[in-house]
Amino acid sequence: MNKISRRHFLKLAGAATALAATPPLLKAQSVSGRVVVVGGGFAGATLAKYLKLWGGAGVAVTLVDANPAHVSCILSNLVLTNSLNLSQITFNYAALQQLGVNFVQGRATGLEKPAGSTWRVQIAGRTPLDCEHVVLAPGIEFQPVAGWDPNKVPHAWQAGAQTTLLKQQIQTMPAGGLFIMTIPPKPYRCPPGPYERACVVADYLKRTKPGSKVIVLDANPGIVAEPETFTKAFAQTHAGVIEYHPNAALLAVNSDQRIANTSVGDFKADVLNVIAPQKAGALITSAGLTGTGLWAPVNPLNYESMIGGMEGVHIIGDSQGTGQPKSGHIANAEAKVCADAILRAFAGEAPDPAPTTNSACYSPITANTASWLTAVYAYNPATKTMDLVPASFGEAASPTRDNYEDMFDWSANLFADTFA
Repeated sequence: MNKISRRHFLKLAGAATALAATPPLLKAQSVSGRVVVVGGGFAGATLAKYLKLWGGAGVAVTLVDANPAHVSCILSNLVLTNSLNLSQITFNYAALQQLGVNFVQGRATGLEKPAGSTWRVQIAGRTPLDCEHVVLAPGIEFQPVAGWDPNKVPHAWQAGAQTTLLKQQIQTMPAGGLFIMTIPPKPYRCPPGPYERACVVADYLKRTKPGSKVIVLDANPGIVAEPETFTKAFAQTHAGVIEYHPNAALLAVNSDQRIANTSVGDFKADVLNVIAPQKAGALITSAGLTGTGLWAPVNPLNYESMIGGMEGVHIIGDSQGTGQPKSGHIANAEAKVCADAILRAFAGEAPDPAPTTNSACYSPITANTASWLTAVYAYNPATKTMDLVPASFGEAASPTRDNYEDMFDWSANLFADTFA
C-alpha cells in the first residue's frame, strides 16, 4: 500500500467538499422537476442540499427520514470512550430547509409508478409523494443471526441509542473483564471502523479498567482496511490487550449469556458487541432493487438502478453495489455525482461521462493519536465500473497527534458540507 504524504492526503480529503463550488455543466437554461430523497444521512442529505444549490427554485426536493435528525456514525466510536457526546455528532435538517428542501419526517414504505413517468413514494401514515426521480439512501440493514438480540447485545453500527447502550455496558464492565466484538464479512459499512473501535476501547480499558482484554473475531481472512496500521496497533500499541482472530465467522449468539458462537470456537464476554453481516436497506430489498444479491446494482454515471423498469430510481450511499467503499465521505461524493446527473436529466442532457469520487477517513488509535486512509475512484468506460486509482490508495505512515487534530477539521468540514 502507498505511503502518501500528509499534505497530499489533506488535499485528497478536501476534494469532496471542494466540489461545493462546482455547479453542474448545464446549458444556460432553468430546469424544473421533482425529486424525493429517502434517507437523511451523508448520502441523502448531501444530495438534497446540492439539488437545491445547483438546481435552484425550479427543482422541488423533498427529503424523507423516519428521524428528526441524523446521528453520525463518523466519530461515534469516540462516544464509547467519553471523548465526545452524541449531541456533538447529531445534525438536524434546519439548514437544508432554509435552502428550500422540504423535510418530511416519516417512514417510506414502498414505491409505485401508477401514472406514466411519475413515481409515487408511499409514506406510513402520510400522503404519498409524487416525483420524476426517486433517490434511495436508507443505509444498511443487518442479516439475521440466530439468537442475536441487539437490545441485549448491541451493534452500535447505526449510531444513536445503540451507541449509548454499548457505552453503558463498557462503563459498567469490571476491571479485568472481557470485551468481545465481531466483524462481518466485507463489504460492510465503514471498513476501518471495527478495527478503530477495537483500538479506542482497548485504550480506554487500559486507562480505566486494568487487566481487561479485547478479543476481535473477524469473519474476514485478515484486516480489511489499513492493514499495516492496525496490525501494528494490535501487536504493539495495544499488545497484551487486543487478541485478534481472523476467519472467525459468526454462527450464532447467546444473547443472555453473551456468548458468540463462531467457526473458530465459542467466546463468552462481559460485554459482547456483535457487528452483524449487512445488506442494503429494507426499502431497497422489498422493492426488488438488489436483484439476486445483497446490494443494489446501479449505473455509476448517475446511480440509477439497473433493474428493469426502475428508470428514474437512484440508489446512493451504503446500499449501492458499485464496489466503492461504504463510508460517509464517499457517500457525500456519490451524492454530488447523482445530483449533477439528475439535473442534467431535467435539462435533457446525458450524465457526466467521467465522474470521480474519493474516500478519506481518519481512525483514532489512542486517546490522542490517529491514522488515515484515502482512495480515489474513477469511471472506467470499458467496464462501466468505478475503479480504484492505484496511486491514490494509501494509509498514514504512523498514527500521530497531528492526525488526531486533523481528524476533527476533516469531520467538521464534511459535516458542514452535508448538513449546513
